[in-house]
Amino acid sequence: MTNPAERLVDLLDLERIEVDIFRGRSPEESLQRVFGGQVAGQALVAAGRTTDGERPVHSLHAYFLRPGRPGVPIVYQVERVRDGRSFTTRRVTAVQQGRTIFNLTASFHRPEHGSIEHQLPPRLDFPEPESLPTVTEEIREHLGALPEALERMARRQPFDIRYVDRLRWTAEEIKGADPRSAVWMRAVGPLGDDPLVHTCALTYASDMTLLDAVRIPVEPLWGPRGFDMASLDHAMWFHRPFRADEWFLYDQESPVSTGGRGLARGRIYNREGELLVSVVQEGLFRPLATPAD
Repeated sequence: MTNPAERLVDLLDLERIEVDIFRGRSPEESLQRVFGGQVAGQALVAAGRTTDGERPVHSLHAYFLRPGRPGVPIVYQVERVRDGRSFTTRRVTAVQQGRTIFNLTASFHRPEHGSIEHQLPPRLDFPEPESLPTVTEEIREHLGALPEALERMARRQPFDIRYVDRLRWTAEEIKGADPRSAVWMRAVGPLGDDPLVHTCALTYASDMTLLDAVRIPVEPLWGPRGFDMASLDHAMWFHRPFRADEWFLYDQESPVSTGGRGLARGRIYNREGELLVSVVQEGLFRPLATPAD
């Protein structure tokens, strides 16, 4: 059986069914909807496969329009918006059972030598990833053993995720908590040497924990949830080359949440403190219905 990293690479390896039309698998899982990071990663693969491969993606902007159904293939239709001397633009529409569920615009840029180089320094108070427990280790420590559903999910997880702050389990633990979260992440195995695969794998990972920052002041990240949440849109800017199978730090915060929507932004750094990627996402948060008395 292949490991979760190999399954992720396979998931991102789309079938070309026409010149600018691709089909992606959507695994049958116990989720109510297809994971948004999967759709975004596959859409970016489709966009990248229609370029010459010499211009890395520098930004993407996407909208989640409808929930996708697990187990049903997704078709990605690519529009070649522009092929300029320095920039290439692609628009991708994801269709499932005749309905548009997602769209993405991606811009690719020929690398240039810039005359302006600067970066705000990152926060420095982060422990090294090797010193932190994995999510499954923290859950086992708290519960004694993983519930069967979480055990299955952990075996399929393509990324090793380690929270900088220990997981909070009770309302008492979240009192006074700021809307911030930080995690170390890396793929659980090698992803090969195709830069597009690493970019799309990190795009997949960028949707896994970002909205945590919105929830942290309101409810524990683990245990019963009080809110149904869904990603509404997603934007990323890629600043430097990276490998998604090497440790990266995802520093996340939520500057505002109001009107049923929460905004979260993240900065992804390598171990040397270089800013690799900037991410912004808005999510929808609705209280779950409570049983009548």
